[in-house]
Amino acid sequence: MRCLTHPLLRKLLSPSLQCMAGRLSPSKDAVLSSKHLSLRQNCCARPELVTATDMVNYWQKMFETNGIPEARESSQYIVSFVLGAKTFQSLDSKSLHTPLTAVQQEQIQQLSNKRLQRMPVQYVLGEWDFQDLTLKMRPPVFIPRPETESRVIAMDKDKAAVDLTRENAHRLQLQERIHIIHQDVSHCSAKQLLLWGPIDVIVSNPPYVFHEDMASLDTEILCYEDLDALDGGDDGMRVIKTILALAPSLLKVSGSVFLEVDPRHPNMVERWLQAHPNLLLTLRAIHKDFCGKPRFLHIQKQSS
Repeated sequence: MRCLTHPLLRKLLSPSLQCMAGRLSPSKDAVLSSKHLSLRQNCCARPELVTATDMVNYWQKMFETNGIPEARESSQYIVSFVLGAKTFQSLDSKSLHTPLTAVQQEQIQQLSNKRLQRMPVQYVLGEWDFQDLTLKMRPPVFIPRPETESRVIAMDKDKAAVDLTRENAHRLQLQERIHIIHQDVSHCSAKQLLLWGPIDVIVSNPPYVFHEDMASLDTEILCYEDLDALDGGDDGMRVIKTILALAPSLLKVSGSVFLEVDPRHPNMVERWLQAHPNLLLTLRAIHKDFCGKPRFLHIQKQSS
């Protein structure tokens, strides 16, 4: 049997190692952790075996040393995933204190090495919970986040996003409740979207990043997510303007548009709507995100 012993774990987490790893690039660290600092060695007489908690602590240190965001959360998600749990907090005492098998240790190391390459943990695991659904995840399809949820009609110009949405819909037996359209909204007519009559609500997370800001996005985004689905043009409003121009033909009277935008956009959108009174759209509310930034707009269609 091959296993992980506490003396080795303490050696791996020693201050000298942390200082040495801090001088290496993330790519070298990944090689270091997978080749030169293998977590497994032959058992000696009556060794102490490594538990889930030990592994979380070890990989948290490795992630912190390599500048990986949300180091502890990432480590916990990976370990709990390998143990068949949704969250580390949901593991019972037995699971937390039972020694991990060599196969489990290897799985955790393989997944953690992906995280060392700045792959988002959602892609590392290949699935993620959204509301009460568990969705499959594959880059570069956007990771679902709790701020917005689209139902009834889903449209995207990216085939990978459309295919994955169809896969999730069939897996969750929702195919009768959602109509999925492979189409670029910039080349879409209102007629194509009026399959079931006027629409109550339009919810969109459009490309809204200012083009000049694209290069400064986080590494996890630049390396794994669809950049074309983020770049909103010079003012970040290229697709936003298209959606707002289509909205009056799609919405019922008093219907609403909900948009995720850049914090600079609320005032820009309000001025743009005032300059286009024929659209009969009014900015009703601006909502802040979890960080307190104004990033969600509620726009409503007026009666003519």
